[in-house]
Amino acid sequence: MRFSICNEIFEGWPLPEVFSFAREAGYDALEIAPFTLGKTVRDVSLGRRREIRQMAADAGMEISAIHWVLAKTDGFHLTSPDPAVRERTSAYFVELVEFGTQIGAPVMVVGSPKQRNLEPGVSPAQGWDWAVEAFRPAVEQAGKRGMVICIEPLAPSETNFINSAAEARRFADQFGSPAMDIILDVKAMTAERGTVPEVIRATGGRFGYFHANDSNLKGPGFGEEDFRPIAQALRDVGYDGTVSVEVFRFDEGPRVIAVQSREYLRRAFGC
Repeated sequence: MRFSICNEIFEGWPLPEVFSFAREAGYDALEIAPFTLGKTVRDVSLGRRREIRQMAADAGMEISAIHWVLAKTDGFHLTSPDPAVRERTSAYFVELVEFGTQIGAPVMVVGSPKQRNLEPGVSPAQGWDWAVEAFRPAVEQAGKRGMVICIEPLAPSETNFINSAAEARRFADQFGSPAMDIILDVKAMTAERGTVPEVIRATGGRFGYFHANDSNLKGPGFGEEDFRPIAQALRDVGYDGTVSVEVFRFDEGPRVIAVQSREYLRRAFGC
């Protein structure tokens, strides 16, 4: 397994400094939220994308994924009853595949609870079909580009669409493509029935990315979640991908969050 951290916690830092500090803190890669670079990926030129890829290489780092891909955008929604909105969202996901590929990110994490939430009058079955339809062009493009799109199951408190790892797995399997997978997130799994290790084992290792955080919205080691059995469950299912620190409360500041999260994960995973 390799370890990554999300860049939005370093708000205001020049990106080269983020790569350098993350490397010094013991991370192998950086996970990037597009909204930290521009309102949409359309605001990030091809030249800038190449620069970002080179920044990572210069720091001896990789870019593990892009995430928060619809955060702070307008006019996108996966399950909107308006066909024009779904079509616009579908096209933008293709753009995100290109953006991710060009900066060197092999994975796109799709959480986006607000932009997938079922609106009043939309049935779960209808929303499901619309979301599949919206994703198809991006999945096809991701397959050509060697990228994997990972849909993220989220707690019912965040969205009413795809709330469990099992649901996410069924959704991804419909595409019949290695370019469509799921991500598991510790915070989200704490809302499921069973413990986090039990949810991990129930997937049989069929997930492509992993977020490390706590139910209190902070980093690993900043709350009550014990990552030792989580680490063992990941080993038991043969997971050898990325474990990425994603937090939502930045009370301690980026330096403390990054360093202490990595130290805790080193103890929990033994690496």
